[in-house]
Amino acid sequence: MADRVLSQDEIDNVFRRFHEKRVAEDLGKRAHPYDFRRPDRIAKDQLRAIHLLHENFARSLASSLSAYLRAYVVVNLVSVEQLSFLEFTQCLPTPTCIVALGMRPFDGSAVLEINPSLVFPILEMLLGGAGKPIGAKITREITEIEQSILEVVYRIILHDLKDSWRQVTSIAYSIESHETEPSLLQFLAPNEAVVAISLEVRIGDSAGMMNIGVPSIVIKMLRQKFEQGWTNRRAEASEAEQGRVFKLIRQAKLQLDARLQGPTLSLENMLRLSEGDTLVLDYSVDKPINLLINNRVKFTGQVVASGTKRACQLSAPFSRLD
Repeated sequence: MADRVLSQDEIDNVFRRFHEKRVAEDLGKRAHPYDFRRPDRIAKDQLRAIHLLHENFARSLASSLSAYLRAYVVVNLVSVEQLSFLEFTQCLPTPTCIVALGMRPFDGSAVLEINPSLVFPILEMLLGGAGKPIGAKITREITEIEQSILEVVYRIILHDLKDSWRQVTSIAYSIESHETEPSLLQFLAPNEAVVAISLEVRIGDSAGMMNIGVPSIVIKMLRQKFEQGWTNRRAEASEAEQGRVFKLIRQAKLQLDARLQGPTLSLENMLRLSEGDTLVLDYSVDKPINLLINNRVKFTGQVVASGTKRACQLSAPFSRLD
């Protein structure tokens, strides 16, 4: 076969096919299997906003429960994450105390779950006991009478939850039904996404978890309101922070000096001064003087009389021409 010289186009095609093959292999290595049963993820900034919102809810709830139960209550936010509804229910103990919550004006329902390790000490306190931890773990279901006793506690929780969400939007929470088995919850599809909020509640020596599940579809509908609400909140927080810092530094002491910046004199000439010499200060009464705060010029002013004393009347902030 006679030697054949490749054209430039043929050489370019060879390199192009080789490059496309390398790119396809790299993309294949970077690809990850995707489970279409997983719910769509909501934005991380919304999760951070929900985290801050429920930190406020935890502080408010601790105060409200402390006043109602007449005991020292601590509520700590443990986590905020997005799960499928099936994963959320599988994380709950069984039996437990579950309440389905209406969220008007939005469609759908949220879930409020309180662990038995927390429910039974609360019931004991409401019935006149000390609310001490129970040695043996109680695994029975909550009775209807006990559910009715807990209604006031539910109202306190929902009231503080509504107040915490008010900075984003107004949601009227209402109790729709009670359940004791997480597997019996059927108002959401198993693969539907929920935002799971977990809080630890400590009442004296007793402790337990409280979990809230909010449908992610509601969170996505509120994205714009989240952005508007938290932008306004950051502005308010900035003003509050300025007030806090001012309160901390208002007791600080400052050194104020009003100085006449006149001619300078060398040390050699000053040593030659003798009795009878005259110094020309060349400083007009109408010329502004500088007011120094901690040895830094901050204002200009005029010499005025205040009763029998001299004073400095501020005229303008000091501006240095560069």
